Amino acid sequence: MSRKSRALPPSPFRRFNSSAEVIRLVVMMYVRFPLSLRNVEDLLFERGIDVCHETVRMWWNRFGPMFAGDIRRQRVSRMRGFRHWRWHLDEMYVKLDGEMVYLWRAVDHEGEILESYITKPRSKGAALTFMKKALKRHGRPETITTDGLRSYGAAMKELGYTQELGYTDKQEVGRWANNRVENSHLSFRRRERAMLRFRRMKTLQKFASVHANVQNHFNLERHLVDRQTYKERRSAALAEWQILAS
Repeated sequence: MSRKSRALPPSPFRRFNSSAEVIRLVVMMYVRFPLSLRNVEDLLFERGIDVCHETVRMWWNRFGPMFAGDIRRQRVSRMRGFRHWRWHLDEMYVKLDGEMVYLWRAVDHEGEILESYITKPRSKGAALTFMKKALKRHGRPETITTDGLRSYGAAMKELGYTQELGYTDKQEVGRWANNRVENSHLSFRRRERAMLRFRRMKTLQKFASVHANVQNHFNLERHLVDRQTYKERRSAALAEWQILAS
């Protein structure tokens, strides 16, 4: 084995004056909590860390997708063989520089956000592209719950024609049946207000994907467990966050 093949990959934090711990803290604060760039700057200054708000913007743009990719790969590898998934699909409107676009989301029965996808139309083609992307990455669910939008039924019908196993019989539509995914929109709406909305499609797609994966990582089901269990899960989540991209 050559010396070059045994060498460790270069650190992504090299050539930065700040440490990896500070960069991870900045990205977590901005993506996880409904804070503006200047809010993060002020909170860090109170802790003795002098970072400009434009540095916060640059760090989340550069390192946010990398952290989210590490989280997503770990979760997909653990959950891909699980065959009793119940998916919930929904679309929410997002105002983008005065224009209405749609954020499509797939959420499993435990509230984990599986996929986020931005499109301008709310059509059969958009639903089909979104569903193909989610199915390719996460495998096939047992059932899929949607609202009454006809685009879902048309997309599932086409998936049934083009694949061995049809999805038409897997669709469930009912009143209040899709509350799981509706509730998952709340955290994104809070972030949207803090960021004073979005201006570019590329930025919206990037932030939606990063925010979803960070939200999954710190989804500790606080309302379902006792205080001691919650503290243990929180400590484990923070410890895992500290070793991302290390």
